[in-house]
Amino acid sequence: MQSKMKLFELVKNLFLKKDFILFVLIGGINTLTSIVVSYLISDWFNPNLSYVIGYCAGFLVSYLLNSRFTFMEKLAWNKLVKYAIATVPNFLIQNGIVILCYNILSWHKLVAYVLAAAIGVPVTFLLQKFFTFGKKGM
Repeated sequence: MQSKMKLFELVKNLFLKKDFILFVLIGGINTLTSIVVSYLISDWFNPNLSYVIGYCAGFLVSYLLNSRFTFMEKLAWNKLVKYAIATVPNFLIQNGIVILCYNILSWHKLVAYVLAAAIGVPVTFLLQKFFTFGKKGM
């Protein structure tokens, strides 16, 4: 029972705070940007390439908004690079889901984009918080 309480406290301290809630809200904006851009350009580009371009557009929006509002940091090239590095695991997971759902399972491209966007948020948040922006406290 004691270990369950410690785990609950850890989860509460990491994910039930203002910074995570802002991260999720901004993630919604990022996701919407990614999906809309991907979908709008998918008639001109291969759906997989469209997803990558949409992901990059969402990434830039995410960095700008999270720097300013979630982590309250000034924009900096070194943090942009760290932000990009910290999103690599999320990108690989999401792109893998698009490949699986669209290319292998033949699901509609919009379903693949939405499903891909719903994966990886907690891991990405922790990488951004501790690696990119070096926030210590929990």
